Amino acid sequence: MIESTAFWVEEPGRGALRRRPVAAPAEGEVLVRTLYTAVSRGTESTVFRGGVPGSEHERMRAPFQEGAFPAPVKYGYLNVGVVEEGPADLAGRTVFTLFPHQSAFTVPATAVVPVPEGMPARRAVLAGAVETAITVLWDASPLLGDRITVVGAGMIGCCVARLARGIPGVDVTLVDTTSSRKSVADALGVGFASPADAPRDRDLVVNTSGSEAGLRLALETVVTEGEVIEASWYGDRPVTLPLGADFHSRRLTIRSSQVGAVPPRRRDRRTTADRLALGLDLLRDPAFDALLTGTSTWRELPGVMARLASAPGADICRTIDWRDA
Repeated sequence: MIESTAFWVEEPGRGALRRRPVAAPAEGEVLVRTLYTAVSRGTESTVFRGGVPGSEHERMRAPFQEGAFPAPVKYGYLNVGVVEEGPADLAGRTVFTLFPHQSAFTVPATAVVPVPEGMPARRAVLAGAVETAITVLWDASPLLGDRITVVGAGMIGCCVARLARGIPGVDVTLVDTTSSRKSVADALGVGFASPADAPRDRDLVVNTSGSEAGLRLALETVVTEGEVIEASWYGDRPVTLPLGADFHSRRLTIRSSQVGAVPPRRRDRRTTADRLALGLDLLRDPAFDALLTGTSTWRELPGVMARLASAPGADICRTIDWRDA
């Protein structure tokens, strides 16, 4: 056995690092030494503050979660590492795994996905975010020439915007309250606007802001008889919408999108493994590096998580460096 270090939410609002042994891999398993993890800010902040509703305690479990909500719980799903032991075709490979923040771990070989050759390991942590963006766009089904707005220039919103930009003839605008996100939008090749200047009559609006104000703006700016894709998750926070205004007269639609399952339109021919592999392939695009806005060492993780959960800040994707763990 080897020793590893993992991040746990000990109680709502407080995290800590724990040491634990990791068993040697059995046949069909791999031992992975972590290089980088990333904080999925919206969901992990909700978990950190104990905001997962009781009704969702089972549905919101991460693939390799330990413990239970609200705490103590080991939670996370953006992990890139190197296979130190395992089948010959995986040994020495850099892989992505839906595993929490931990320095080393053993999982079934089927749980890891090789990172494409030449891709920076730090960029590969975005695979889960790109996978979510794929799900959003499968749900949204945008068309050639659509005018698309993405509300919220966080990790998911930026991924949605970059992928949607590749559809011929589309006009994509990212909307965010943080003006510094304009430089990220420029790097992604899409437009940028503040909420006050958000364009109107959009064919499709995707809300990834995690805010009531963002969803209200989406309803205000979508075209009559248009559809809003709600990709935010609010946990136990209530949301109030002006459904007594023009919601009915304009025949608007709100459709939820969530990465836990492949959307019905693709479910009979695409698996979750197919979707994740596609996400990693799409990350060959170096424009995604613009989302990697900060890094911290694993030793700082308890404080980093507390800060990210309590204040907006400038980070889009905060990566955690485990290389010396």
